Amino acid sequence: MLVLAFDTATAAVTVALYEWIPGEGAVPRGVAEAVDRRAHTELLTPSIARVMAEAGAVPDDLSAIAVGVGPGPYTGLRVGLVTARAMGEALSIPVHGVCTLDIIAWATGRDEPFIVATDARRKEVYWARYDSARARATEPAVGPPSDVPEGLPVVGEGAALYPEALGESDHEPLLPSARALAELTVARLAGQKVPELLPPEPLYLRRPDAKEPGPRKKVTPA
Repeated sequence: MLVLAFDTATAAVTVALYEWIPGEGAVPRGVAEAVDRRAHTELLTPSIARVMAEAGAVPDDLSAIAVGVGPGPYTGLRVGLVTARAMGEALSIPVHGVCTLDIIAWATGRDEPFIVATDARRKEVYWARYDSARARATEPAVGPPSDVPEGLPVVGEGAALYPEALGESDHEPLLPSARALAELTVARLAGQKVPELLPPEPLYLRRPDAKEPGPRKKVTPA
């Protein structure tokens, strides 16, 4: 089983190719990482091509695609989801969505409760509480840092942006990694008890900033 994974829900454009080998688990075949909040469109496709070439693989070799579904800003999130759905349709393979907060949580490897918080802009964070790296305890939410429950360690870029509200402890990892996304997806497909896979639909949690124009105002003759 060869799984291509990528996430564009944050400033990171992260791509990984993993193979599931019985007896060995998830084995990495290629990884590409970049951080640029304004270049998701320009970076994603070349990163996918580079990862595939690094592994000596072609699109027809893929068994599934995994994509981060947010929560995240509209523009970046859309890039990854549109690409994943287009590839899945063209190759006739399944496309699995994974909550981006779950990806960050998985990468921590923590066994104790904690919170993941990412940057939601507008002086807010996307966040969720976890019982461990493998188990989310609450639905993703968006709001000011003061909404995040106190008393637990907080990881993610949102925590690093608001240390006065979320604490100054170790906030790593700050951004999602396609390595973690691929590992989580392969584990779920292999039947392990890990966060569920989702449809490849965006978790925006709030309306996009762009609005449809209203009706034109009538002009009164002079």
